[in-house]
Amino acid sequence: MTLFKITAILALTAALAGCNTIDRLADVGNAPRLTAIEDPTTVAGYVPVRMPMPEAIEDTYQPNSLYRMSAKGFFKDERAHRVGDILTVMVTINDNAQIDNATQRARSSSNSAGLGGILGSAVTNLSAGAVDPAGAIDITSGMKDTGNGSVNRSESLQTSVAAVITQVLPNGNLVIEGRQEVRVNFEVRDLIVAGIVRPSDIQANNTIPSSKIAEARIAYGGRGQITDVQQPRYGQQVMDAILPF
Repeated sequence: MTLFKITAILALTAALAGCNTIDRLADVGNAPRLTAIEDPTTVAGYVPVRMPMPEAIEDTYQPNSLYRMSAKGFFKDERAHRVGDILTVMVTINDNAQIDNATQRARSSSNSAGLGGILGSAVTNLSAGAVDPAGAIDITSGMKDTGNGSVNRSESLQTSVAAVITQVLPNGNLVIEGRQEVRVNFEVRDLIVAGIVRPSDIQANNTIPSSKIAEARIAYGGRGQITDVQQPRYGQQVMDAILPF
């Protein structure tokens, strides 16, 4: 990385840190502000979901029948199925992962060569006997590599959040997105859920487990005074990013 790039990064970081510092100073003594409720499809950067779709089934009726061939159910219920409808997502995460790897590798080699006859005598004369022609060349090499790695992770989360249907895909699957914010004193807890669900997976009480969400995006975190203290300073983050050692 050139000196110019490093200088540009430091200058940009300083500018961003300055803006953030001003905002933080303006909020001194105030609780973190909650995000305003808004339509997710109007947020900058929103992109409609596009997924592979099956072929459309022509809507036909049998003689003397009220049932449509394309219908997914005979009786209508109050479960969410249209854009703007709300359903409850039961978030249940209980993951455990444990991995332990060990690697050891070693190699050594030794080569030697001597000089005899006229060349050996010449070496003896030139070195006044300090060099032994029988062991004039001696090459020894060795290599040893040992590695150990382990992963021990455990996540557990159980909560629920109401989500809004933002899009109905051509095959009937629903795109949902939900966000929940709870403020306690000077700390805000954020819970975000988004993904694609099948209408048939929605239960009779208008709930769906998080394990039934395809392309699930679940975020659980916080912001506020406690979270701010737990984060490293901007200078440390910059140095961690640019230092090669």
